[in-house]
Amino acid sequence: MDTLELILHPIRLRIMWALSGGRIRTTSELCESLPDVPKTTLYRHVGLLADAGLLEVAGEQRVRGVVERHYRLRQGATDIDLDTARTMTLEDHRHGFAAAMAALLAEFNAYLDRPAADPEVDRVGYRQGTLWLSPEEMGEVAIELRDVLRARAGNGPGAGRVPYVLSAIFFPTQEPGEGGVRR
Repeated sequence: MDTLELILHPIRLRIMWALSGGRIRTTSELCESLPDVPKTTLYRHVGLLADAGLLEVAGEQRVRGVVERHYRLRQGATDIDLDTARTMTLEDHRHGFAAAMAALLAEFNAYLDRPAADPEVDRVGYRQGTLWLSPEEMGEVAIELRDVLRARAGNGPGAGRVPYVLSAIFFPTQEPGEGGVRR
């Protein structure tokens, strides 16, 4: 199984998100944070990710005679580099998008299922809008967003901080020349 196929799976995406931001968790802790995923399924996917080198063991300890591993996401292991992205077929993109949306929906439902979930207090937001952009302007927007997010990307766990999922999705909604001219 190649790295792209490993990454583009809803449950494995959720496991990687649960370990993102430098978090270290045991499989038991992952089971607690993903209660809708059967334990055997979660263990199998953690094993696949670890065997492929996407997860690494950050430590081990004996618990009731069993070795309990603490996992972390290997830095940069889940990045889809430019060369890989260029080789992705339209079907690969369709599959990846569907997996990402399924994982995002599952994470959002898990958030809403928490007893203390309060979207207003937690500043939950989901909005869509349309921007009319040339390819050059889209490139500028991507750089501007990267710069804005880079200012917070180094944040780690700390007083009052909780991890937030951020998903940005960009794609044109019509062909060039349909109500607008791309030049």
